[in-house]
Amino acid sequence: MTKAVWAALFAILAVTGAARADDYPSRPITIIVPFAAGGPSDAMARVLAERMRTPLGQPLVVENVTGAGGSIGVGRAVQSPPDGYTISFGHLGTHVANGAVYKLKYDLVADLEPVVLLPSNPMIVVSKNAVPATSLKELIEWLKSRPSPPTAGTAGAGSGSHIAGVYFESVSGIKLQYVPYRGTAPALNDLIAGQIDVIIDQTSNSIAQVRAGTIRAYAITDSKRLSSAPEIPTAEEAGLKGFNMTLWSGMWVPKGTPKEIVAKLNAAAVEALNDPAVRKQLESQGLEMTPKDQLTPEALGTRQKAEIAKWWPMIKAANIKVD
Repeated sequence: MTKAVWAALFAILAVTGAARADDYPSRPITIIVPFAAGGPSDAMARVLAERMRTPLGQPLVVENVTGAGGSIGVGRAVQSPPDGYTISFGHLGTHVANGAVYKLKYDLVADLEPVVLLPSNPMIVVSKNAVPATSLKELIEWLKSRPSPPTAGTAGAGSGSHIAGVYFESVSGIKLQYVPYRGTAPALNDLIAGQIDVIIDQTSNSIAQVRAGTIRAYAITDSKRLSSAPEIPTAEEAGLKGFNMTLWSGMWVPKGTPKEIVAKLNAAAVEALNDPAVRKQLESQGLEMTPKDQLTPEALGTRQKAEIAKWWPMIKAANIKVD
């Protein structure tokens, strides 16, 4: 094939791609949430999906694809066509930690395009009501006094709740027995029922049950108290130094998605996050809103790479592996 023919072919492809971007979206968009329905990731995704349909002019459908700490759902998104009709929703666990835990068939950075950095979740230390402790110091003493390792629910190996548990072990000197679930929603149900002892959970997942009195809260892992729950101390205030962790979330699309489409998705997400009604709804769940100057694809990409550098050594040192 001559250079002239190649040039003509590339020109046609460029025009076709531009036309697709201009026409985007012309059908519903799928957001793949890699955890069970009813959990914190699912709740945030559904709030944003409902509001993003206004600027995009198409419905956004949430699909829950569970398993392997969220890596199956992320893999589904990676393998989708790079046309903007499949969004990967995830967080520190799915888009950072899983790269150190699982033998993934994809690269979390190279195979995905960042879209937007979403609100973050401080973690919260919660227990079943049968635990007699009323402070974090008393909880740690109670956990240490158990004749066998106390049980801690997680959303699977390498999930945010698992990483937080390992982090908690490292700063408290406690050994936990992890009980994996297909998301923190079912883990929380078992905590309420008294089947497990504790969870280092996402605040947005547990705060409603804390307020209802069905579980007990001891501390959050942020550097400051939550405006929506100011009565709960930080871990530092409660006497556990160095226990700071924020489970941030984000949206990605498959690598190769046209930049114009990424920009449209980013603009729709930013519009949703700046909506006072959406902000109020997310803040009531205990979420910390992303600063407006960080609502960019670049900010998400930078955060993801920085967190990989921070957490992978700790995860590997703890020998958290799943073949």
